[in-house]
Amino acid sequence: MTATMSPRHALLATLVATIWGFNFVVIQWGMHGVPPLLFLALRFTGVVLPAVFVVPRPSVSWRVVVAVGLFMSLGQFGLLYTSMDLGMPPGLAALVLQAQVVFTVVIAAAWLRELPSGRQVAGIVVACAGLVVVGIGRGGHVPLIALLLCVGGALSWGIGNVVARRSAAPTSNGLSLVVWSSLVVPVPAFLLSLWLDGPHAVGTALAGLGPQALISTLYTAVLASLVGYSIFNGLLARYPASSVVPFVLIAPAVAMLSAWAVLGQDPNAAEAVGGVLVLVGVLVTVRPSRLPRDEPQGTGGTAADVPEVGEAGSGELGGQAVPVAVGDAPAVEDDAHDRALAGLRSRVVGAQRLVVAEERSLRHPTAAQ
Repeated sequence: MTATMSPRHALLATLVATIWGFNFVVIQWGMHGVPPLLFLALRFTGVVLPAVFVVPRPSVSWRVVVAVGLFMSLGQFGLLYTSMDLGMPPGLAALVLQAQVVFTVVIAAAWLRELPSGRQVAGIVVACAGLVVVGIGRGGHVPLIALLLCVGGALSWGIGNVVARRSAAPTSNGLSLVVWSSLVVPVPAFLLSLWLDGPHAVGTALAGLGPQALISTLYTAVLASLVGYSIFNGLLARYPASSVVPFVLIAPAVAMLSAWAVLGQDPNAAEAVGGVLVLVGVLVTVRPSRLPRDEPQGTGGTAADVPEVGEAGSGELGGQAVPVAVGDAPAVEDDAHDRALAGLRSRVVGAQRLVVAEERSLRHPTAAQ
């Protein structure tokens, strides 16, 4: 697996991240006149049909498929869409949602005992400081409940990342997991919309669906989710996650620029500074580790090639399916694992010495006695 991405593939990764970034604006545009959870149900219906009849089922248990659907899709996007409906700007939502990296590392440390390195802890602190700056300095157009719901979406994504990581599904299952886990979303989202928005609002929205909602649904379901993830998953199969994942950080910048250009939304100084801190913290957290001195280059044992938190599964960013190595997610340096591995190597060496000694005793029994 080569670590240097070709110019063509780098352009493809940039294109996918651009599609994902603009997707936040498309979501805001498509929800005009449509309740957020109803829009979510429509979007994931478009992901499932007809892909579920073409894409094979992932090689994980149904329990994992359901859990990924509940946390990565229904939980994450139910909270995100509701947050945006309550006033969370698309650009700021794209930035805040990157807090999923922080949550992924923390939850993996608590649940999987994958302890973060000092560098990752520093990145988490910086990203959390950015969220605090955004929360304190947010403009009056951003209600606190909208910000908290968006953070909740990032938390749900982080939980889904660790669930996928714990399932140990291969990265090649990414598209299958996205499609099949999407089966969990449409019916609960539709029922929640009926309960929260009322049958009249849902019926009116369905009867009044126009080209705007349909185009937005097609963009989020087909272009952002299926096409975008297929390309990104192909890049992950060809290159180390550490070479591919940083391209995802282009998406929040595209979201903020497109929100400014299309919707006329300008972040204030605190939102901009806090957003930059979040991105810096995420970048520090996902940065690959250096090679150990005793491990030669070119043997396939680079830190970039080691499975990372969430690499087994997939998350989504603004409607796109993002492998959580990404977003989509951090390489965790597990000190306990390293110590265990060192102990195992020591025992193997000891066993080899015993074998050699036994062979010598068999060849020279007199000397052995």
